[in-house]
Amino acid sequence: MDFDRHRAEIVAQTELLTASIVDADLTTPVPSCPGWNAGQLLRHLGGGQRWAADVVRTRATEPPSDEFFRDLSPYAEEDPVVVGPWLTVGALALSEALAEAGPDAGMWTPVPGGSPLFWARRFAHETAVHRADAVLALGQEFELDPEVAVDTVDEWMELGSLPVMLDLKPTQRELLGPGRTIHLHATDVDDAEWVVDLTGEVIRWRRAHEKSAVAVRGPLVELLLVLYGRRSVDRGTVEVLGDGGLLDFFLERVTFG
Repeated sequence: MDFDRHRAEIVAQTELLTASIVDADLTTPVPSCPGWNAGQLLRHLGGGQRWAADVVRTRATEPPSDEFFRDLSPYAEEDPVVVGPWLTVGALALSEALAEAGPDAGMWTPVPGGSPLFWARRFAHETAVHRADAVLALGQEFELDPEVAVDTVDEWMELGSLPVMLDLKPTQRELLGPGRTIHLHATDVDDAEWVVDLTGEVIRWRRAHEKSAVAVRGPLVELLLVLYGRRSVDRGTVEVLGDGGLLDFFLERVTFG
């Protein structure tokens, strides 16, 4: 997926999300985001999109305050009629700011790179995963275009394996050791397989089909939800073969989003 596709997905995923909340009770708790209800989740997402749009629009060289979408206590009684259009405006604002900046503008990002490419991809997937949080909490099915889902897993792998993460989260170093490999295999999409290699001095990953210490097999979207901590492996939506303890350890230590 390229820059323009990521930009488009920010809007497309938001449109799917707003369609799913029509007539919904937004006071419904969101189990995958403890302490939030559906309305608070939507305000968090829309606030994050606006925050990122400001970073891109101003070519920020340092992170602006994000407190306004972290404290969600004022948003416990949201109305879909109000929050739906508000979400749409924020998504469009971010997509338009990215288009104006172009993919190569310089700006602050929380990881190495410093360009709108990061923000376009991050918020395409941030929006998709938070859509999953909302629709699953509301008792609806979550579906995702396979190309988007594969790219979402790829980004999770890339961010989770950045060497800087070992400095930010030193306990991740405890994952590293001889023979520690994890294979993820999507059973419903061709060529959607990943190997996480924990045998060296840093976390590495590759697209591959390899015998590993533990294998996780299941539908692509279910693998994505497991990686993002939205499903537990004991829900039966994926099959775990081999060292399940290593998988649990990995999922506990490598988290974001």
